[in-house]
Amino acid sequence: MSSRSRYTSPVMAGARFVAQRGILRPFIWRKADVTVLNADRLDGVRGPYVAVSNHSSHLDAPLVIGALPSRLSRYVAAGAAADYFFDVWWRKGLTALFFNAFPVDRSGLRGRRGLATSLLDDGVPLLLFPEGTRSRTGEMGNFKPGAAALCISRDVPCLPIALLGASEAMPYGRTWPGKGKPPVFVNFGEPLRPEDGESVAVFNERIAKEVRGLYDEAQDHRDRLGTRQLRRD
Repeated sequence: MSSRSRYTSPVMAGARFVAQRGILRPFIWRKADVTVLNADRLDGVRGPYVAVSNHSSHLDAPLVIGALPSRLSRYVAAGAAADYFFDVWWRKGLTALFFNAFPVDRSGLRGRRGLATSLLDDGVPLLLFPEGTRSRTGEMGNFKPGAAALCISRDVPCLPIALLGASEAMPYGRTWPGKGKPPVFVNFGEPLRPEDGESVAVFNERIAKEVRGLYDEAQDHRDRLGTRQLRRD
């Protein structure tokens, strides 16, 4: 099997579906109290896309892939740090099985843009974390422009996603989720498309602003749930 054909292989997609929905998703959903918000905003999405999310935990990719509707997650390829997830054979194999992963330089898509564009041309949707690395504090960092550039160059939509609570469920530096079931929220936004003549920098800022807004929206939802719980108690 060629290096690119594994990303589009129906056999690999079937094995990945079993691994994701039969093993990974049930495990994560047992370790965290996951609430998926506004999945209906994705109803009109067809074809390849670039999903982007804030990044604070190794749980982030499993949470996004597990929360996506199965019709959108079946072939999605997650960008993974080349210097960590592709440094030894067993880790490379596991990321390929569970996440259809492709290597990304931590500074962005430098040196990997060709593969990312080829995957989109092949109809493979991508999951990217534009901050480039996990936040050590849970606070969002600046977005690198690679995802925005891909959307513009390949004329595909961006799916903005915000994750809230993942850093509490599995903080930076941890290799395993902690005890208990901390609340985690996956909030999907409306698909974004670059406007005519919009530059990469401007579109990138618009994406980052949308993810921040979705994060705030998830916080508001969490706060309302907490208020209702206090009233019941």
